[in-house]
Amino acid sequence: MIDTHCHLTDPRLGDQLPSVLARAAAAGVGRMISIGTGLDDDRAVIALCAQLPNVRCAIGVHPNYTAEVELSELPRLREMASDPAVVALGEMGLDYHYDRAPREKQKAVFEFQLQLATELHRPVVIHCREATDDCLAILRNFRSVSADFHCFTGSLSDAKQILDAGYLLGFTGPVTFKKNDELREVVRLTPIDRLLVETDAPYLTPEPMRKQKINEPALVVHVAKVVAQIKGLEYAKFELIVEKNATDFFGW
Repeated sequence: MIDTHCHLTDPRLGDQLPSVLARAAAAGVGRMISIGTGLDDDRAVIALCAQLPNVRCAIGVHPNYTAEVELSELPRLREMASDPAVVALGEMGLDYHYDRAPREKQKAVFEFQLQLATELHRPVVIHCREATDDCLAILRNFRSVSADFHCFTGSLSDAKQILDAGYLLGFTGPVTFKKNDELREVVRLTPIDRLLVETDAPYLTPEPMRKQKINEPALVVHVAKVVAQIKGLEYAKFELIVEKNATDFFGW
């Protein structure tokens, strides 16, 4: 199994990384993609990958941190993206839930990263919260870019728009929560070749492990088991499918 989105440079995981990796291996999670959220974190995640042969990374500027970066600094991503550990750009996108950065700044940083992804022929990992219409409107200007809307927790209508546009959906711990029937309906709607599973660790611990406050890659198997059940597939078969989806999308 692969955890397609985690944050191994977050101190909550980084401070216990050998144990985190050991538990992932014991759970059958053989590969992980660790995600950068800002220029400093991007450098850190690339350095981490140099030490871990079963970890690759995505680098970018998260929308909630766009207020902390100058547009003139963004070209640094081009140089960092040349590292062989980098398999995607992101996470990037728009977040209108927290509005921690001006929306126009979020859009400008998002558009820069999409242009870079176009130039470098890289897939992108999208963070989209309460901003589906604007995210899709911007992406329409970059039609050659493959995108994964990670940690999808939106509505059925949002999911249909994203899927109709040809993108992937990544599912996390919330799909296991008892009250999330609409999200499980989204899983039913999603073509089997356009879904990924992830933890977004250290956030969003899945059932039945929610008492464990710090999520970690080992727990992606709980997400995968629920998604497999919804799709009516044996876990072993689903595991092969989601591994192929990840390999096809990330090229690793």
